[in-house]
Amino acid sequence: MPISLSRRTLLTAAASALLLPAVARAAQGPARRNLSSFAAQDWRDHFDTLGKGCIVCDTTSRALHFWNEDGSDYRIFPTSVPISEELTKRGYTEIVRKKVGPSWTPTASQRERFPDWKPVAGGAPDNPLGSHALYLSWPAYLIHGTHDTRKIGRPSSDGCIGLYNHMIEELFALAPEGTQVRLI
Repeated sequence: MPISLSRRTLLTAAASALLLPAVARAAQGPARRNLSSFAAQDWRDHFDTLGKGCIVCDTTSRALHFWNEDGSDYRIFPTSVPISEELTKRGYTEIVRKKVGPSWTPTASQRERFPDWKPVAGGAPDNPLGSHALYLSWPAYLIHGTHDTRKIGRPSSDGCIGLYNHMIEELFALAPEGTQVRLI
């Protein structure tokens, strides 16, 4: 016997089929979202004065917050962060050197884990430090670009803070040497 469906029955069935996944997800509880990545912060929660400018690298929300010397320019950038707690440094430092087209040399621990890794010349398209680097007072710890955009927004570095190349170029122009940096 043939089944006869009215337009109303067909539309109701289609709407129910579309809503079913949303109802099932709601029953599982609230979705965990990383909303804090783009929540504004106040520099006064981290520094006594603005000085030459301030940067807060939040390793939990994977965001870098920048304020210029008079606080009139505040920007937030998505970042990559260290892959493990052992590689994560926290505390206060500052930008001590800036470099366009930085060269990269694997650290001793990287060479031990990956003996085939070789140094990469500055400006090379596959340079892990990307197009620009901000060197901090901590040895071998940088804020730099990356050619591998899949790394941004996730724990993927051996200790550094990574930004998209176009964003590190922007930050490079804004943050002078002496800019205060805090990693939390």
